[in-house]
Amino acid sequence: MESAAVAAREILTGLHDVMAARGNAQSKLDRVVDIIGEALNSEVCSIYLLRDGALELCATRGLNESAVHVTRLGLGEGLVGTIAQNVETLNLDEAAAHPAFLYKPETGEESFHSFAGVPIVRSENAVGVVSVQHADPRRYDDVEIEALQTVAMVLSELIANAEMIDDLALGGAFDESTAILSGQPLVSGMASGQAIFHQPHVRVEHVMAQDIEAERQRVYSAFDKMREQIDDMARQADFGVGTEHEEILETYKMFAYDEGWSRRINAAIDSGLTAEAAIERVQQRTRMRMRQIDDPLLADRMHDLEDLSNRLLRIVSGQMGTAAQLGLKKDSILIARNLGPAELLEYDKRRLRGVILEEGSLTAHVTIVARAMGIPVLGRVADIRHRVRDGDILLLNVDEKSVIARPQPTALELFESELEDRLRKKARFAELRDEEAITRDGQKIELLINAGLRDDVSALSLAGADGVGLFRTEFQFLISATLPQRERQQRFYREIMDAAGEKPVIFRTVDVGGDKALPYLKNQPLREENPALGWRALRLALDQEGLMKAQARALLEAAAGRTLNVMFPMVSQHWEFDQAKAIFDAQIAYLTGRKRQLPTRIRYGVMLEVPALAETLDLVLPKIDFISIGTNDLTQFLFAADRSDPRLADRYDWLSPEIYRFIRRVIDNCGTQDIDITVCGEMGGRALEALGLIGAGVRRLSITPAAIGSIKAMVRSVDLSRLQSQMEAMLAKPPADLRAELSQWANAEGVETG
Repeated sequence: MESAAVAAREILTGLHDVMAARGNAQSKLDRVVDIIGEALNSEVCSIYLLRDGALELCATRGLNESAVHVTRLGLGEGLVGTIAQNVETLNLDEAAAHPAFLYKPETGEESFHSFAGVPIVRSENAVGVVSVQHADPRRYDDVEIEALQTVAMVLSELIANAEMIDDLALGGAFDESTAILSGQPLVSGMASGQAIFHQPHVRVEHVMAQDIEAERQRVYSAFDKMREQIDDMARQADFGVGTEHEEILETYKMFAYDEGWSRRINAAIDSGLTAEAAIERVQQRTRMRMRQIDDPLLADRMHDLEDLSNRLLRIVSGQMGTAAQLGLKKDSILIARNLGPAELLEYDKRRLRGVILEEGSLTAHVTIVARAMGIPVLGRVADIRHRVRDGDILLLNVDEKSVIARPQPTALELFESELEDRLRKKARFAELRDEEAITRDGQKIELLINAGLRDDVSALSLAGADGVGLFRTEFQFLISATLPQRERQQRFYREIMDAAGEKPVIFRTVDVGGDKALPYLKNQPLREENPALGWRALRLALDQEGLMKAQARALLEAAAGRTLNVMFPMVSQHWEFDQAKAIFDAQIAYLTGRKRQLPTRIRYGVMLEVPALAETLDLVLPKIDFISIGTNDLTQFLFAADRSDPRLADRYDWLSPEIYRFIRRVIDNCGTQDIDITVCGEMGGRALEALGLIGAGVRRLSITPAAIGSIKAMVRSVDLSRLQSQMEAMLAKPPADLRAELSQWANAEGVETG
């Protein structure tokens, strides 16, 4: 490793001499490949540049000289094309084993095994690749890869100034036509406004340091200023004491004060880089790690570090003009690759109408904070920063998973009309807040909300809901860097029940695993082919007995003197319920022995998400008080259809006879037993689907707070006896299109489903 560090310094010194010397660009490229090859003791070093839409071999040491300006690879073609297309680094001990490997006979590279390559980036696009090869199979050391990244940064300046790459790679003609892009809904809502980019890209113009100590002091000063900014924002955030958002900012601050991060930047400065180049090189390494992380939660935390790196780079370069600091002049839709929670808090909430991210996820810190702020967020919108310009008019509809840039006048008019219609409906639904959800023929339908944060519980009174039918306890675990202590959990659960008052709250025990991994838990599978079907929910909780015991005791203590409603997720076999309840029984015995106050009543329930449970309901029903049918997972299990697969997203309609028949059979199997049956999930929050559920016998729905008003209006407009007769007929002999048939019936009956 020490020899590799020496080699990295040698490369940087040699590059300094090359850049200072006279000569044309080609002669400098030829000298660069020699310097790298000698320093890394690598038989081959090659530079490919993007020219006429393809990557052309422009200089090499070790391959056949006759291949220079002859060998060309398309974007995505071969290892070099893959690096450029994905803007990623490859480090392979056996190049031929990689699926993208492509042999070009004119190069004479058949005798080389190892391969490493990094992209040459300009204006956030890959404009070339620098690669090394070695005869013996070996992976290059991290410090050697970092040296190649430094070379790529220097080459970016050299080749751009020498006009050796396509103009298009540096930003060519822009398509002025209307663009429609899609993404992943993160925070629901609609908004229109002008496009505002969160930050201009800070281009590192000077890579090699003249005075290392001066560069180090610049970084120290930037770190102090950045930490001061973060502390100020944390103090000014108005979420209240003890909220999840306060915990998020504390975790964010932990990254800002991380000594390992500052140490890596200092090491890069020691190798001869400027402060800006050192931050950029460490940031590139972080991005490489992010691409290799399968754990979505850990990847989200790496995004926080990316956010801090951008902030530090802006401070040290003096380019502090983010859109937040410059101020929003009009209603705006913010665009960014990703955002940290602190950066979102800098914006004027009066002008910020929505957020669009190229990345982002449901468990990211910025998503949780945005939901608390009431700002719609659309994530995973590919390439938006190259399809939209600053100031373009954007129409954001998260519920439709879309954003329209530069809309035609007719599209703008339709969008504004729909937005106004939504606002009118929202105002009308608000008038129903204190009214009960009772059908025209007098049947009461209970409407409860799904929640997961303290702020969500406030929606009980705002929406006029009957209680919390599903409180997801895992969010507290997902936003924490370590396993939440029992006392902290207890305090949190007590606050939720206090906020709900007399209305019931059903706590679902922690549902993690699959796509909601906790990096601090032990014995988790590193990778699962089908995470939705894997080691998750109750399976994982029973395996991690300490996790379940701590949560059971926290819930029991928090509900002292009250009724506790507790529900176990993803029960697939009857004995799983018995094991989960036994953990609670043991904690009850423990607290009783210490004469601690217990809940006055404990009601147990199960989530019916796995169809197998329906076959043993007779064994479970005598032991439980309620069942919640989780339609999100149930649908994908019934149809064997991954709900995250875009090819299947629209194939299996919730308004399918298979789903309604299954739910009706569950209701029938419960018979006359005093069991509450609730449908949880997005299905119950859609008016037409909810109409079908009520017609099939469902009397309790637990849905998103935003859907309470529309579902209440639908319930109050329907005659239940007529609906039941219609659903019975349609399920007995399903029509070709159940959705169209039910919609037509609702319109004829004057049922409000729009």
